[in-house]
Amino acid sequence: MDGARSVKPQARGQEAGKGERLADWTDGRLGLYALAKANMRKVFPDHWSFMLGEVCLYSFLILILTGVYLTLFFEPSGVEVVYHGSYEPLNGVVMTRAFESTLDISFDVRGGLLIRQIHHWAALVFVTGMLVHMMRVFFTGAFRKPRELNWVFGWTLLFLGIITGLTGYSLPDDLLSGTGIRFSQGAILSVPIVGTYLSFFLFGGEFPGHDIISRLFPIHVLVLPGIMLGLVVAHLILVFYHKHTQYPGPGRDNRSVVGMPFLPVYIAKAGGFFFLTFGVLAFMGGLAQINPVWAFGPYRPDLVTTGAQPDWYLGFSEGLIRVMPGWEINAWGHTLQLGVFIPFSLFPLILLALGVYPFVEAWITGDKREHHILDRPRNVPVRTGLGVAWLSLYVVLLIGGGNDIVATHLHLSINAITWFVRVSVFAAPVLAFVVTKRICLGLQRRDRDKVLHGRETGTVKRLPHGEYVEVHEPLAQAQLHTLTQHEQEPPYEIGPLVDANGVRRPVTLTRRARAGLARAMFGPDTRIAKPTAQEYREITSGDHHH
Repeated sequence: MDGARSVKPQARGQEAGKGERLADWTDGRLGLYALAKANMRKVFPDHWSFMLGEVCLYSFLILILTGVYLTLFFEPSGVEVVYHGSYEPLNGVVMTRAFESTLDISFDVRGGLLIRQIHHWAALVFVTGMLVHMMRVFFTGAFRKPRELNWVFGWTLLFLGIITGLTGYSLPDDLLSGTGIRFSQGAILSVPIVGTYLSFFLFGGEFPGHDIISRLFPIHVLVLPGIMLGLVVAHLILVFYHKHTQYPGPGRDNRSVVGMPFLPVYIAKAGGFFFLTFGVLAFMGGLAQINPVWAFGPYRPDLVTTGAQPDWYLGFSEGLIRVMPGWEINAWGHTLQLGVFIPFSLFPLILLALGVYPFVEAWITGDKREHHILDRPRNVPVRTGLGVAWLSLYVVLLIGGGNDIVATHLHLSINAITWFVRVSVFAAPVLAFVVTKRICLGLQRRDRDKVLHGRETGTVKRLPHGEYVEVHEPLAQAQLHTLTQHEQEPPYEIGPLVDANGVRRPVTLTRRARAGLARAMFGPDTRIAKPTAQEYREITSGDHHH
């Protein structure tokens, strides 16, 4: 092959260009030509919601770029110094070197404040994008086989993103972030038996110690980003390997994809969207002030900022602790702070419920088929209701985490807000589930009526015998397919408890639970029967269709 490639240009009296020689050399050793030919024309479906994952990816890249720049000037040291710098109001104030270097970045490094703010905004957008992207995947059922592992990767990225945000938020050692570290230290102390030892190990002695900043720094800039980068690469490889999911429509099934080729269409759109994301974050970083550490001052253990709030993605964890009653148990000379330890334990459990859901649903349905067509959320009302209930709990706890801010801005009693949140923690998810399920069933009924009777035109017609009717326009075949393509398989059942010989069959508690959950999630009460072809022909033939 190499000989044939080198002879051809000589026969024409021309020499191969440098680019062509480099391509031949690389292909001869890595076989990239066949790989590129097989994958560069891979088709990707086109829908605006698929851009949510790209927002996460581009925000992560911007975080890395801006983080590298900030790392060059930030000094993660807890050594105390006296500030003499450009910000006059803090001159002569004792602070850590970490806080001093943050002030230097903000006021003395060219573009430092802009990069700091872009970095912080990108972190918020990154976690927001991941949560919204995962909710899109959840509501449409894109987590089903063969994408369960990719769901776990995405969930792990969300969890690590939250922890990375916490560590980065704490590095400047200002009064606001220091209050957050104090909050975390109190939660760690509530762990029975080992809480005190964990706190001493993390802080290097009594709080606040001098080691916490220097220990958080490598975790924030090296350990967690390295793990997340590996997960992002694995996530993208699986997306490419499994092919992208697509919304239902004509010509789309589990074996075919309708969309645009990866090269050049998709890659061009992706490149443009990256610069659009970067531009929006730069615009926000330049005009929308965030985390003005000089306004808070350096951290002091004897002071607490008013309105001390973490970033939004950690607000629900603080809300758990703020609204929990101050229960404690005193026994054998030890105190167990249930009012802190219980909500501190619930924080990962609430996230874990989201992470394990795909495996629970797969066990309930027993469905082992591959799914590449997305569900319409209305056609799976229980799953949709559970997702909305989870989000409602998140929002309620976010209000609890900012109860002081809500009280001061809306002129309400903080005790009233706390009790409202305590009640809503139990009532809001149930109410959200019931309302969402009824809305989904209502939308299913509307879809059924549209299929059988067509679309309302707003035109009123008088029949010969005097009756007034509204004229309905039949739907196009593409719309009919979209509204009726979903499956309505019967849920898993135990079957008869007695066999043909009259002998009672043993049924385990696990199978009973599975059958009960299957009936509750996919039984007759969770769906409106879609119209059959015979019903459609009977109604649309003759004079029944106006």
